[in-house]
This record gives sequence, C-alpha cells and structure tokens, in this order.
Amino acid sequence: MSGPAVVGLATETDLERLRQMALLLEAENTRLHRRLVELTRALAQAQGAAHAQLELEIQRLQEQLAARTRALFGPSSERRGGGEPAEAPRVPAPPRRHGPRAQAALPLVEIVHTRPEEAAPCPQCGGTLEPWHDQYEEAEEIDVVERSFRIVRHRRQKYRCGCGGCIVTAPGPAKLVPGGRYSVDFAVAVAVAKYLDHLPLARQVRQMARAGLSVDTQTLWDQLLALSHHLTPTYEALGADVLTAPVLGADETTWQLMEPGRSKTWWVWALCRPEAVVYRLLGTRSAAGAATVLGDYRGIVLCDGYAAYRALAKRGTGERAGPTLTLAHCWAHVRRQYLEAEPSYPQAVDVLALIGELYAAESAAQATAAGEPGVLLAERRARVAPVVAAIRTWVTQQRALPAVGAREGARVHDRALAGTRSLPRSRGDPHRQQRHGARTPRHRARPQESLRVALRARDPGRRTLLHAARIGEARGRRAGRVSR
Repeated sequence: MSGPAVVGLATETDLERLRQMALLLEAENTRLHRRLVELTRALAQAQGAAHAQLELEIQRLQEQLAARTRALFGPSSERRGGGEPAEAPRVPAPPRRHGPRAQAALPLVEIVHTRPEEAAPCPQCGGTLEPWHDQYEEAEEIDVVERSFRIVRHRRQKYRCGCGGCIVTAPGPAKLVPGGRYSVDFAVAVAVAKYLDHLPLARQVRQMARAGLSVDTQTLWDQLLALSHHLTPTYEALGADVLTAPVLGADETTWQLMEPGRSKTWWVWALCRPEAVVYRLLGTRSAAGAATVLGDYRGIVLCDGYAAYRALAKRGTGERAGPTLTLAHCWAHVRRQYLEAEPSYPQAVDVLALIGELYAAESAAQATAAGEPGVLLAERRARVAPVVAAIRTWVTQQRALPAVGAREGARVHDRALAGTRSLPRSRGDPHRQQRHGARTPRHRARPQESLRVALRARDPGRRTLLHAARIGEARGRRAGRVSR
C-alpha cells in the first residue's frame, strides 16, 4: 500500500487547505519551541548555568520564534501607530469612472464621411441637399494599425566613368550582420519584445506567422546575438561612466536562469548614480561578485549590510591588498532591526522616534536645497547632524543586551553611523532600479521571508507531518470548536 499523500506547499492551490497547512505549521512550531525550551533548561541545569543566563537564553529563543511568526504571518508594512512625525495629508485621488481618456500621445487622423450620390432628397420639399460648409457631426474612436512585415529590395545604383577605369556602387543601409537579410529595426523589435515585454522567442514566432512572416527561434536568437555584440561597447562605456561617480548605490537580487529541466539562481547586481544605472548578471553573490562589479572603484558605496560589501571594504586595511572604498548604510535597515526588537525591548521606541525625526530633517533639507549639493550639505549639517548625534548618544547609553534583536540592531546601527555625515538616509535608488532591471518580486517594506518548510518533516512518532489525513483531522477539530 502506498503511504499518505504529501501536500505540496509550492504547488497547492486550494486556499482552505493552505490555511490548514499554515495552522498546522504554526502549532508544530509552538510545540517544537516548547520542547526546545525544556531541553535548554535541562541542559543548563546539567551544566550548572546561572538562572539569569538560562532565562536570557529562553527569552532569546522566544524572540526568534516571535520574529519568524511576524515575518510569515504579520503585516508587511513597517508603519507605526505613533512616535513618528505625521505625514502630510494626502489629497484623495478623484474616483475613476468609465469614460474617454485624453490620448495626447496618439496621432490624430481625420476622415470625412459624405452621403452617397443616390441618397434621398430633402424630405420637406424634395430639393437636393448641398454640403453645409465646415459643419460636421464629430466622434472619436481608438483604432489599431496591425503590425506588418515587408520585404524591402535595396537597389544600389552603380556608377562608372567614361574611361572605363572606375566603377562605384552607392552605399546601402547599415547591417548588424554583413549581408544579413534582417534589418536593424527588426532586431530591435525582437529585443524589445523579449526583454521589455517578456515575450519568449517561440511566442514571437507564432505572432509573426499570423502576420505572414515565416521564421524560427534560432533566426531571432541570431538577431539578438548580433545586436548584443553591437551594443557591447556602449554597455562597457556606461559601466565605466557610472564608476566615475563619487557616490554609488549598489544592490543585488535573484534572477532565475532557466536551463533544460531545471532552473538555477543567478544574481543581478545593480550600480546606479542619479542619471544612470548599469546591471551585471553573475552566478555568485559572494565578495568575488562584488569585486567583479565594483572593480577598482574608490569612493562611497551606499548599500545594505550584506557581508560581501563589508569584505570588499576591508581591502587596503592590511588584511588584503587592493582598492579601498567607503560603505554608507541605509537607515531603513537600521530602523527595521529596532522595529523587530521593539516587542521585547520597549525602550527601542525612543530610537525609533529619533529615526522618525531624522527622516523629517532629511526631507526638510532636501526641500530647502532644491537639488544644490552645497546647500544640501549645509542643511544636513544644520538639521540632520544633531539628530544623528542624539541617536549615537542613545545607543551608547544603552547597556549591552544579549538578545539577538537589539544586538543586531546595534551592529547595523554602528555600521550606518560610520557613513552618514553627508549621505541621504535611504538608498532608495538601487532598490528602484532593481525593480526595473529584474521582474522577479524582491523589494518590500522589509526583507521577504521564504517559507522554507520541509513538507516531509517528521514528528517524534516518525509520521508525516503534512498530509491529507492530518489536514482532515484539523478541519474536524475546527468544525468541533465552531459547533461548541
């Protein structure tokens, strides 16, 4: 006999079953946590640990469980009810109604409709109806011009001299492939459809076939390859130009590389300056990948607390030879760590309020500077620096806490304070550019937590944790509670 069917969390589509799975997982996590607390207490007693140390360890475990529960089931927004400056009231958007919208970007084509010659005469007197000058009944409609393909025959005129010693041929259009049959515009259209509209080449082949063009995917891929070779010098020049900026935003996100029968996770690295962004697709997220992207850059890198950037920044300090760079971290990440620590450490509300004041001071400085770097620096020194000093004072006055949340928040905070003398509070640009560069969802108000659950996890009785029978039992227990 075959065993009970295992429910696939990644493939299950029934919402009720998924809800029951979540309830089972939450109950199992609670049970395992209780058991872990019991074992930790027994181990500490066997080792003769102090009671205070034991309680701190148990508190740390409880914080970890609560943080993971909030990450999986809590709201994604990091907005707080109070303690931060109130935002300016938003003007409500006008209600959307069904009706015509202005289409200023579309060309206007006017077509005049006339009566046929055999139309009926005037019904009153029987006379002939004459056109009324400049009087029309007008109405607009949105039309579509179907894409079409055509064969353009280029006839290059030849010229010769009367002496018979010279023959010259007029130049033809530029080609991606010498002697190729497809135009540059055709290759650009294929690239835009694939990389901007995410249309696979096979789907484009079917669309072209409906328009009368017979082509295969290999031909389209050849056009993309030729176009990439043509654009490579521009891409390299763009990357070199971005690396000349004194301050760079850096970020990375996953990119699923599809291979026959499986997919592999690669990484898209983004470097941006205010007027440009460049992407690199690499198979690694390590410090070696960061070194490949940043090269010999010497300047300030605005990034998150990922260890690859910190490892790269250590170069030149005696540990490893190579270029040096300065890291400036994001206040949003600092704030997130204190938000996670706040449920267990209410005193974190003080620093959260100060970070709110920091955001308000930065907004005021940006508004006053109006894009002038010198004015912005002076405004930051006058408005932002005192708030940063107050945050630093608050951190140094806190006694060391063994819990993970507050301790990690202090670590991130210390990294952030090292680079906030003249930099913005948030590194919004790299995240924004990543959303344009990679269509895989990545950036939310906090890091997305993957529900990495082993569906074949076993309980002490060695029974499968999640299968159809257990879900049926859970439904029955829920129905019993409702009936009572």
